[in-house]
Amino acid sequence: MRTVLIVDDNLAVGEALSLLLSMHDVRPLVAHAPAEALALLERERVDVVIQDMNFRADTTSGAEGAALFRAIRACHADLPVILLTAWTHLESAVELVKAGAADYLAKPWDDAKLVATVENLLELSESSRRLSAVQRERRERREALARRYDLGGMVFASDAMTRVLDLACQVARSDVPVLVTGPNGAGKERIAAIVHANSSVQRGPFVAVNCGALPGELIEAELFGAESGAYTGANKARDGRFGAADGGTLFLDEIGNLPLPGQVKLLRVLETGRFERLGSNRTRQVEVRVVSATNADLKAMVRDGRFREDLYYRLNVIELALPPLAERSDDVLPLAEHFLAGRAVLGDAARDALLAHAWPGNVRELKNVIERAALLARGAAITPELLALPAAPAAASRSLDEPSREAVAAALAQADGVVSRAAQALGLSRQALYRRMERYGLVA
Repeated sequence: MRTVLIVDDNLAVGEALSLLLSMHDVRPLVAHAPAEALALLERERVDVVIQDMNFRADTTSGAEGAALFRAIRACHADLPVILLTAWTHLESAVELVKAGAADYLAKPWDDAKLVATVENLLELSESSRRLSAVQRERRERREALARRYDLGGMVFASDAMTRVLDLACQVARSDVPVLVTGPNGAGKERIAAIVHANSSVQRGPFVAVNCGALPGELIEAELFGAESGAYTGANKARDGRFGAADGGTLFLDEIGNLPLPGQVKLLRVLETGRFERLGSNRTRQVEVRVVSATNADLKAMVRDGRFREDLYYRLNVIELALPPLAERSDDVLPLAEHFLAGRAVLGDAARDALLAHAWPGNVRELKNVIERAALLARGAAITPELLALPAAPAAASRSLDEPSREAVAAALAQADGVVSRAAQALGLSRQALYRRMERYGLVA
């Protein structure tokens, strides 16, 4: 049940407020001294505190009431506190509101205003509690994932990356091919390495090859090896990437750039584990786990005849779709701090600028921006000027001044903590809502 703690040494005030709140389905607790109030807060779950500004030991200055408020804030930082004050203590009450008190009401109070204030704070308290529970559940899920699997030091905080990593680790123990899709710079090779690290062939080699960086005439030799004299310049026999990856994992990056002749041979290896070196008739057998990646639309390439349909389905037994950084803004600041590695401090304005940026170059762009800013900062706080990012859209900047903390918390609670849904309900961009959450202390 919703509970409000009333702290006032006047018995009549305590009784009047108790009766008023009880009539509105609120459970009242009453304490007549600061020490009693603090003891109750340790034993009971309280949603809101209504406290007087002065007690018998201090009838004029309000100092004892101020001390009680600070003691509550020290032990229960998120607990809303309403101050009851006489006009002589108004200045002190205003100062405490600046220090974090939820509101102040003058004695004698207006019943309707007091009830409305309490109801609003109870709703905010419940919304904050639900949001904290959602955030705690997500944090525990991330921590459990990191304890159970080898994530290779992957830095992430978003639900989107948690889902990708969870699926990657689940399928890692199977021997099926995995296709990692996503834009350039998003971290596809990191995901492939995590699949390998949690697979049955984790003790074997992890060999990566960028199919887009190989000349078409050398791809076959690169993948399958070549005998001496097989082509101009082949002065000695060489192993290909499949041979080097035997007993481990072969990561084929930019698989969409593999020419059709290479696709035919790759399909055969995936189906049989057998291949011949270029210039050789001897069949070789390998045991290789294949993880491929692309930023291209392979389905469209299949329709256009540029990619074999049978190879597509062979590679895409499990797809891990890696979202762009713009769709997982929760990861931006943790990644930025990771790249900084303590060399400099991100100022508040710089953090806002990072969250407002669209990151078309994804994690790779973020890393480059942070590396440059850290170098220029020389240990000082990083400013937006050092980041050298385009200015945030004016509409997004204006929206920061619109919703209150209560509105943000309520929207997040109604959306079960899903930032994108809450942002849509508030008419904000995801980045703007995230900045607002940070300023209001609503980010775990």
